[in-house]
Amino acid sequence: MKRYAVRLGGRAEQDLRDLYNYLSVEASPAIARRYVDRITAFLTGFQQFPSRGSLYPELRKGLRIVGFERRVSIAFVVEESEVLVLRLLYGGRSFDPDDLE
Repeated sequence: MKRYAVRLGGRAEQDLRDLYNYLSVEASPAIARRYVDRITAFLTGFQQFPSRGSLYPELRKGLRIVGFERRVSIAFVVEESEVLVLRLLYGGRSFDPDDLE
């Protein structure tokens, strides 16, 4: 079975940091760390099963969006040998399609 590399784009890395910072203040650093760890573990699953979620080719060629624990939307594209995570949107945040790297 083919395995894909999973890479977070710059915006996705920032989204993950922002989410950690928000949860650290609103809940606690320990809760924030556990939540981010669960997201990271979920993303690792793209190594074997990258074709999850719904396709949105009208926004960007190959764009897929999948939900995580009903609170985070993960926008990504599956390329030849990697899954590129473009955004991690928490709590219904939206994005501008032009903002996808």
